[in-house]
Amino acid sequence: MNTLKKIAVAMVILVPAFAHAGEATVKWHDFNDYRDVRPSNDTKGSYHKRIASNFEKHFNKLAEKLPQGYKFNVEVTELDLAGDVRFGGMNELRIIKPIYFPRIEFNYSVTDEDGQTISENEQVSLKDMGFMDQIKMGRDEAFYYDKRLITDWFDKELIPIVTPQ
Repeated sequence: MNTLKKIAVAMVILVPAFAHAGEATVKWHDFNDYRDVRPSNDTKGSYHKRIASNFEKHFNKLAEKLPQGYKFNVEVTELDLAGDVRFGGMNELRIIKPIYFPRIEFNYSVTDEDGQTISENEQVSLKDMGFMDQIKMGRDEAFYYDKRLITDWFDKELIPIVTPQ
């Protein structure tokens, strides 16, 4: 058997063992109704798609920490990204300053493999007024401060409820 076939067989056998545990579903409202999701030098439509894609990937990454078969359902009701869009000469720029802190509000539920609700809450309201006072860890990625706000809540508030030790 050649090497390529061996790799393919190994992937078929091993990939299910390493499949992610939980999954996330994200529901968005009209982006024009959110507090601050204004693009700087981008069209509104493509910027809103980029926001949705980035946050959906992030919620799915967090859901991987949940037990096998669990689903993390999120409905984003309000979003105010870190920073504020200002005019900078001919262009608009998103300026990150401590007074423009990230905020997000959402409803969520976590269900197990049988569809039973493990945890739910309507109107989780998060904000981080000291977001620039913390050391920035990792590489520079899009919406870093906003994602960190969600990750901190997920790890400190939700994981202990869903996976008691």
